[in-house]
Amino acid sequence: MSAPVAALTSAARDDAADRLLARPARLGSCRLLTIDGPAGSGKTSLGYDLERVLHGRGLVASTVHFDDLYDGWTGLDSRLEERVVTQILTPLADGRAARWQRYDWTAGHYDDWVDLPVPQVLILEGCGSGARAYDAWRSLLVWLEADLETRVRRGVERDGEQVRDHWTAWMSLEQRHFAANDTRARADVRLRSQSGPG
Repeated sequence: MSAPVAALTSAARDDAADRLLARPARLGSCRLLTIDGPAGSGKTSLGYDLERVLHGRGLVASTVHFDDLYDGWTGLDSRLEERVVTQILTPLADGRAARWQRYDWTAGHYDDWVDLPVPQVLILEGCGSGARAYDAWRSLLVWLEADLETRVRRGVERDGEQVRDHWTAWMSLEQRHFAANDTRARADVRLRSQSGPG
């Protein structure tokens, strides 16, 4: 039976944290929480909120944003999955610090490297973070959705009107990815964000 969709409230965030901590660590000594869903649904905000909840419970939690990992507007692909596995998940699973390369959207290429010490919880947030490629290491998959009008408005407010065409193309790309990975149906927790800032 698939998970019901709940409103994104403080109680829902606490419940997601509870569910995560009730599950075993599968990424070495670290629990992996992934937050997936369509662009503009509020994944980044939810990631920050859950990181704060976990810190409040005395845990070391770190968040990696997939916006820093995509190879531009067409970067939701198998190469992304390979980089995540090679640069982040494999080292942490081995008990070692990870080191991943950040994409520079202005320059249009990968640039600086980011060191990631082993946390107790790793949060990966962004479109594609729920891919099957990460199942072996994942403790909990959260799906976050919002209505299309809210998502587009948030995207344009965040990135500017000039990216609307990119956003339209991205939405087609992400829908194909979600369908191929059956992401929404596989989620352990499903949440719906309210209209408003993402």
